[in-house]
Amino acid sequence: MTTTAELLKGAAELFPDEVVTSAHVRHFELPFGAGRFALITLDNGFDHTKPTTFGPQSLANLNTAIDQVEAEAANGEIVAVGLTGKPFIFAVGADLKGVELLKKHEEALAIGKGGHDVFKRLSALAVPTFAYYNGAAMGGGVEAGLHCTYRTVSKALPAFSLPEVFLGLVPGWGGCTILPNLIGAEKAVQVIIENSLNQNRQLKGKQVFELGIADAIFEGADFLEQSLLWTARVLKGDITVERPEIDRGEAWDQAVAKGRFVADSKVHGAAPAAYRALDIIEASKDGDLQKGFDAEDQALADLIMGGELRSGIYAFNLVQKRGKRPAGAPDKSLARPVTKVGVVGAGLMASQLALLFLRRLEVPVVLTDIDQERVDKGVGYVHGEIDKLLGKGRINQDKANRLKALVTGVLDKAVGFADADFIIEAVFEEMSVKQKVFAEVEAVAPAHAILATNTSSLSVSEMASKLQHPERVVGFHFFNPVAVLPLLEIVRGEKTDDASLATAFAVAKKLKKTGVLTKDAPAFVVNRILTRFMGEIQNVIDEGTPVATAEKAVEPLGLPMSPLVLLELVGPAIGLHVSETLNRAFPERFKVSPNLKAVVEAGKRGFYVYDSGKPELDPEVAALLKQGDVVLTEEQVRDRVLDAVAQEIGLMLEEGVVAEAQDIDLCLITGAGWPFHLGGITPYLDREGVSERVNGKRFLAPGVASVPA
Repeated sequence: MTTTAELLKGAAELFPDEVVTSAHVRHFELPFGAGRFALITLDNGFDHTKPTTFGPQSLANLNTAIDQVEAEAANGEIVAVGLTGKPFIFAVGADLKGVELLKKHEEALAIGKGGHDVFKRLSALAVPTFAYYNGAAMGGGVEAGLHCTYRTVSKALPAFSLPEVFLGLVPGWGGCTILPNLIGAEKAVQVIIENSLNQNRQLKGKQVFELGIADAIFEGADFLEQSLLWTARVLKGDITVERPEIDRGEAWDQAVAKGRFVADSKVHGAAPAAYRALDIIEASKDGDLQKGFDAEDQALADLIMGGELRSGIYAFNLVQKRGKRPAGAPDKSLARPVTKVGVVGAGLMASQLALLFLRRLEVPVVLTDIDQERVDKGVGYVHGEIDKLLGKGRINQDKANRLKALVTGVLDKAVGFADADFIIEAVFEEMSVKQKVFAEVEAVAPAHAILATNTSSLSVSEMASKLQHPERVVGFHFFNPVAVLPLLEIVRGEKTDDASLATAFAVAKKLKKTGVLTKDAPAFVVNRILTRFMGEIQNVIDEGTPVATAEKAVEPLGLPMSPLVLLELVGPAIGLHVSETLNRAFPERFKVSPNLKAVVEAGKRGFYVYDSGKPELDPEVAALLKQGDVVLTEEQVRDRVLDAVAQEIGLMLEEGVVAEAQDIDLCLITGAGWPFHLGGITPYLDREGVSERVNGKRFLAPGVASVPA
């Protein structure tokens, strides 16, 4: 039988670059004469910006620390053991860099077993164990604490989650088994399934306590001290921790059924992780922990060797690493300071932009428009949103007053923009209108000011072509809703200079947006791909396929919403406008749908009505549709759509619209909410063989977003 130490030693050899976490043991006397105590602190030797993780060597270090305290407990030298983390971080789970390197099922199984074997020892000691969640805790970090007898949590804890399902894994070191047995299946499904599939939603310290995961909660300032006082009182019998009875009857089954409903609505069966996690939760109903741990090991190994997890890790790395160091961006030392922002337009989009610049940059923001009523409405919108933040306690009265004082509106651009460093237009999507606005702005703005356009599809170079200084014009394309979607397509026009581009990237970073550099090509990245995607759906409907079949065909991708619901969100008129722009550029691939045109001309907001609570084809729209007699199956529609998207991405990469396929994926994840389990889109097209069928080659090298050969 292989020992845990041997297992971890073998795994560590596969992963020589692990950032190793130490497990320091120190001893002291607890207050109130409660006895001698051993505290294990997890620490990788870096500050909080490099969170503590568990790779094989780190698990081996914790195992060695447990060897020590186990002997001390058996000899009666200590009364209890505690587990905590370095300042601001408890531990954030398995080291994913190591997971990427695994090539064999048995190697993946060893990682699952290794974690279980170490963590299980915390619950098997001869004395009680206490986990002190002092800072960020995720995945395996949360699970290490679940194996302890008691848990406390800091009120200041910013992020606590079991994010595995979000990435394409299951909580595989006890999470799926212990959590439902601790807090009940309903709450466990919320943490493991719902939160993960809702963009990896995090819990704060207070919620961790309210859910019953932690037994006590203390202020962040003296958290460890208060936790130790509480520990002493528990050991002396002054405090009895009571936990609610777990309902192992119908409530458990209903919770699992609800979890399946949530998974179906989010991923439509397209990604296996959520369903595997629910199977384990379902099987844990009888409280047999070891059976659950064995199932976790198996699920973990199967998923580690699957494409969805590799795509999930790839997507995670894109957002966390590539998104923070944009490919092709000029040296940031070239960026100029921005101390005042001008916004041309005061409609909804312009007002949302004004609010974002105001909140993130905290500099004066001035809006202009064609009449006073519109200007007042725009400023009023920003004030109203600040009041909402105040009402929710997100900002205090002083901050609210300061922000409101920074936003103003004027009719005269010469007055508003004379000292602005960054001026963005969000006016009607018409080239002549935008050129006129930029000419007016250039006449009154300082020579160094950046002129940014929020255009979604028009040529930035053409917009700048009539200016005296086209080098300071840059595309700065946000996605709706502005407050939610992180992507900013930063477009370099033919004449845009490095200083203007560097300033745009610096501003994007301050806005907490993911800036991706794109060439000035029609509709840039996201709208070009989505328009080709939606266009192909529209084409098959126009040719004769029923709307329901066309929509259902792409469900296996597990997209956040169906194509026609997305069209409703964007607005059919905007969808039509972008398709007309692309039709002018690439008429052979982008058609303008006569049916979409008819829907827009009839003033319809979309294809559906929601009288029954779910989308049904609007009878008035159905009456407008003129269809041919070519009816395709779901599979044929899916092939048509995916082939079109693969072709378009291949052409975009040839044209140099972005640096690499990775940037396409980063754009779709952060700008269109495409799922992590797809890795954006190119890993999925590679995995399904579409890339080779259409372009004769993969988008990504084998082993990137896939299991290494």
